[in-house]
Amino acid sequence: MSIKEEIMKTLKQEILTLTLKPGAILSETVLSERFQISRTPLRDVLKQLSLESYIDIYPKKGNLVSFIDLESVEQIIFLRSVLEKEIIKYLSEHLALKGVHELKDILDRQKAVIREENATEPFLNLDDAFHAALFRLAGREYLWNLIQQSNVHYVRYRRLHMLRKEKLEEIWNEHQHILEYMTQRETDKLEALIHHHLREDINSLYLQENFADYIRG
Repeated sequence: MSIKEEIMKTLKQEILTLTLKPGAILSETVLSERFQISRTPLRDVLKQLSLESYIDIYPKKGNLVSFIDLESVEQIIFLRSVLEKEIIKYLSEHLALKGVHELKDILDRQKAVIREENATEPFLNLDDAFHAALFRLAGREYLWNLIQQSNVHYVRYRRLHMLRKEKLEEIWNEHQHILEYMTQRETDKLEALIHHHLREDINSLYLQENFADYIRG
């Protein structure tokens, strides 16, 4: 991995985990000193981060970590909602016992994580693991990977919601019901559940009331 790729990976991770918060200034001088790299290759990195929506580059203000774009979030939620409804209906008819055990194992680990002090990050990783497994078990892993490529706003949106312990419990309970309805082939209950599971938070005032400074105006 080249030095530019390493810097790109580090900054992406810091932005996605909110170590670098929306609106934070990315000073070329500070970054150049931190990574021991000259301005020219650093600007290549920043340009690529801008193209992928991790940062915004303003001629007079400089480089700012992008604010969370709720319109982009809603588009990803819509896409996932449509795909996952079809995937889960398919799995209701085709999920093998091995797949059931895999999903149960993920949910057992997710339940254990909730009790930890810093639960958000491991819970989010297991949340991704659960949904990624659904796509893979349905033979749609390519679509999951495609969604991850346009995820910078959605990942941060989810992470902020998962700062609440009660939200983690709610998500886990819904995962349990998804698996239960799939294995019992209760497809009539799945569509409303998936819709609620993926779309409920976009209509809540939680982000506006607690993280208005992070949201694109």
